[in-house]
Amino acid sequence: MSKHFIREIEIKNFKCFKNFKAEGFGRVNLIGGKNNVGKTALMEALFTNIYSINLGYFVVAIAQLKNRRNILENLDSYIYGDSMTFKEKFIIEPLKNSQIFNVKTDIRETCFVCENKNGIIEYLFEIDKQQFTFNLESIPYIRGTGNKIFISTNGLTNRNIVTYYASVQKEDKEEFLNKSLQIIDSSISKFKILEDKPYCKVNEEYIQLTELGDGVKHFISIILALYQAKDGYLFIDEIGNGIHHSILDKLWNIILTLAKEQTVQVFATTHSDECIRALVTANTENVKTYQPKEHILEDNEIQFIELGRVDGRVDSIIFDFKELKNEVAQNMEIRGW
Repeated sequence: MSKHFIREIEIKNFKCFKNFKAEGFGRVNLIGGKNNVGKTALMEALFTNIYSINLGYFVVAIAQLKNRRNILENLDSYIYGDSMTFKEKFIIEPLKNSQIFNVKTDIRETCFVCENKNGIIEYLFEIDKQQFTFNLESIPYIRGTGNKIFISTNGLTNRNIVTYYASVQKEDKEEFLNKSLQIIDSSISKFKILEDKPYCKVNEEYIQLTELGDGVKHFISIILALYQAKDGYLFIDEIGNGIHHSILDKLWNIILTLAKEQTVQVFATTHSDECIRALVTANTENVKTYQPKEHILEDNEIQFIELGRVDGRVDSIIFDFKELKNEVAQNMEIRGW
């Protein structure tokens, strides 16, 4: 596996994690567990840590962390430098449920603290022991982009989709995308960008992507993001969102194939037993895809991270692919403790 992949993480005092450690991540990592056990929070911690290559990107990651779930389009406008300024749109406050972000991986160590000192809010960012302290008037700004991508349950914005499609075009993979779309809907023959908006050709008529089902958008978003994230990282919250269980194995097959071809480390969450079983099927059986050849990953390249609570704290059990396959074969309960 690639040297840039994350192998381990340590989280202190972030959301539901007080003192959490996990190690043994692979190329493709599926995170499961009961509701509100911290699946999304774990991905947010991983994403924010690896995104923070410098102070500017750390600020962007914290802004994303605070606003990702409820103002996706506004966040997109901020990142791409639309009219409103950072201060007008994204005043960083103490993070909900915690004033501290303290995450260490084998890539880097990151810490963010927001403090109210006599009515003046100060921000402390720390990257690999280097500290930066300032208030809102002096907060830095940088546009966020690149090969580190987080797909929330709300999906990608249209602007993201348009941008990421260029990565598909650069590798001449338009036909692969078009054929892959027939897996989710046989009436879709083509994906295209028209007047800076994403469209699908359905029964010989071009229809805006926003007018189609959430599953189609989610399916397209994942494939485009895998090309955009070349040599980087992709995080997918609720990977099966809007996708019928009958084609989850084919979606996983595409993800496994492109993750290896594009050298992308993938983290995804699910609460679905069907999604877990589909992952096992995709890496075991000859699931039909439109790739020239199928990539079967090694056992240590696929990991299932099961989160649960022990004595009120969040802990994890990590299964490699062989162990996960055995659990599935024995119909073991693997979605939560």
